[in-house]
Amino acid sequence: MIEFIQSIQNGVPEASAAALFFLFFFGTFVSEDAACVAAGAAAANGRIGLGLAIAACLAGIFVGDLLLYSAGRAIGPRVYENRVVRRLVSSGAQKRAVKWFDENGMAAVFLSRFITGLRLPTYLAAGAVKADIGKFAGYLFLAAVVWTPILVGAAAFSIDTLFRQNVIISMIVLIIAFRMAFKLSSYKNRRLFIGRLKRIATWEFWPIQVFYAPVAVYALMLGMRHRNLTAFAAANPAIPGGGFKGESKHEIYLGLAASEAAAEHMLAHTLLQSSNELVARLAAAKTFVYENGKSFPLVIKPNAGERGKDVQIVRSEEQLEAAISKLNTDLVLQEFASGPEVSIFYYRFPTQPNGTIFSITEKRFPEVVGDGVSTLEQLILNDPRAVCMAKKYFERNEADLYRVPEKGESVRLVDIGTHSRGAIFVDGNRFKTNALEKKIDEICQGFDGFYFGRFDIRVSSFEDLMRGENFKIIELNGVTSESTNIYDPKYSLLDAYRILFRQWRLAYEIGVENLALGAEATGKAELIRLAFG
Repeated sequence: MIEFIQSIQNGVPEASAAALFFLFFFGTFVSEDAACVAAGAAAANGRIGLGLAIAACLAGIFVGDLLLYSAGRAIGPRVYENRVVRRLVSSGAQKRAVKWFDENGMAAVFLSRFITGLRLPTYLAAGAVKADIGKFAGYLFLAAVVWTPILVGAAAFSIDTLFRQNVIISMIVLIIAFRMAFKLSSYKNRRLFIGRLKRIATWEFWPIQVFYAPVAVYALMLGMRHRNLTAFAAANPAIPGGGFKGESKHEIYLGLAASEAAAEHMLAHTLLQSSNELVARLAAAKTFVYENGKSFPLVIKPNAGERGKDVQIVRSEEQLEAAISKLNTDLVLQEFASGPEVSIFYYRFPTQPNGTIFSITEKRFPEVVGDGVSTLEQLILNDPRAVCMAKKYFERNEADLYRVPEKGESVRLVDIGTHSRGAIFVDGNRFKTNALEKKIDEICQGFDGFYFGRFDIRVSSFEDLMRGENFKIIELNGVTSESTNIYDPKYSLLDAYRILFRQWRLAYEIGVENLALGAEATGKAELIRLAFG
């Protein structure tokens, strides 16, 4: 292809007009945009007439669209079960295409040519529902007649007037420009693009590898200062690696259960081991539900998961079986606790009699309010903050995206208190009281060997929380857990780093004290294994 483009630029008569016609015709099967831009470049350089270039691309586009329809018609609804199709067309796009096609008929075929992301699923859907081939082909041809001259003609004009000196660069620029223009022609894609820009501009949405780079450098400096790079891993001798990564939630629950003060705050749970057959795991889950007298919803999550990955709230036996079947790892099945959610970060020096609450975070579950006109998808896209996490919210609410909430109806977008899944975190220091601090300290002191980490807690009310009453412990995380109050919008990036740097200073200092008291050190090789294992 590069040689061909170069030949266009140099004007070498290496291919006849007929050969170019078939090259552009078949090229549309690979990439319509690239073929049309290449055809426009050839026309601009006199290698082929503009009319013939347009005809080649038009014919290729029309035939390619008919082939998509034929594939859908031949295989029917099963076309979406194909692995390649599943990668190209999401389940949400499938449902939208079928619904849109059913409601709008052949007009959908014409419009999908000009709305990015809908052409492939719409044409497959048309074949799957066995739309009238005559009418369908007519609309396809009409759409191609309008579409192709615009694309090929714009490419020829741009190259002839703006980029004549370098065809290769011009083609690359035009392909990118056309793709961006067509992609942003959709309101949804424009809003998603704006959300992406906001994520770049707002540090709380930065990738963890980017955001935590300065923290990693600071932790390394602390290790050098204490002459022990892994001292922080001794902050919690009761947890392997101090809870650096991959710690067992089940083992931590058992450690907490030894604390008499924690008993009333524990949630019932069971471990479903991946080494057992699927039938045995499903039976163990049902036994847990029956013996503990629990009802749905329940929570299922990886025993060694982090940042909310694969955590699910299952609301029926069918959903429970599907989750267990899908997740091929050790799982924790846990009682569900309702109510507001908070995180409480705690630490205690082993030589001190009492511990301290380092921070409290209130977790809010974002909602959008219906206007009686917009779909849930549109409400998410229109919300100035929700648009930043739109794809996460789309995944969570896939079944309801095209439902129109009633005017004034509040729709909760997530129900898991994880920032990476879209929960909103605000500083909850106002909930800190002597009674709460005393209760958390009693729980932690009953867990021998635990000094530093974060509780995730569901509460009946914030008033009860402040009294240290009526709350349930969802999880307890170790030394690399995060003081999540940093994500409160009132904190700047420098504020967040100041909090995290203090957190890591405490981790090292507590670890050093534990090592001096005889705690077993975690070697560098073990930490590397935990990090990458």
